Amino acid sequence: MELRPETEADWWEVEALLDLCFAPGREALSSYRLREGIPPVPGLSAVARDEAGILAGAIRYWPVRIGDVTALLLGPVAVHPTHQGEGLGAFLMRSSLAAAREKGWERVMLVGDAPYYNRFGFERLDHVEMPPPTNPDRVLGLDLVPGAWEGIAGKVTRAA
Repeated sequence: MELRPETEADWWEVEALLDLCFAPGREALSSYRLREGIPPVPGLSAVARDEAGILAGAIRYWPVRIGDVTALLLGPVAVHPTHQGEGLGAFLMRSSLAAAREKGWERVMLVGDAPYYNRFGFERLDHVEMPPPTNPDRVLGLDLVPGAWEGIAGKVTRAA
């Protein structure tokens, strides 16, 4: 499996993978409103290709703001059905989170299932509010720098 940064040439192939992996209407989710018109974070959004060069998985990150601080919004992360259960999703998560830390990002958040993301260190963000309709139990965060989420509260908005 080859992991490399996503490029513009990968865009539509990644979008097709996301269509395959997620329910119709995925773009109606509130997290998509935060992504509109903003490109994914270069060097963190990545694709995994198998030995034949076929897209096996992808992960994307977007800049967002909570008050006057910046955070990464992780998602979506997708693995092609033919590669699910191989640990590729966990590999994408761990590799990209390590890269985000190395690039100086302090905090990352996502909207997802706590039982899955807890194993990567994500915990519920009680004082951070995603645009509706988002279940607050699914708003999770991870400190890339110790204490990075301490005292952070407010609405998540698009990065300028």
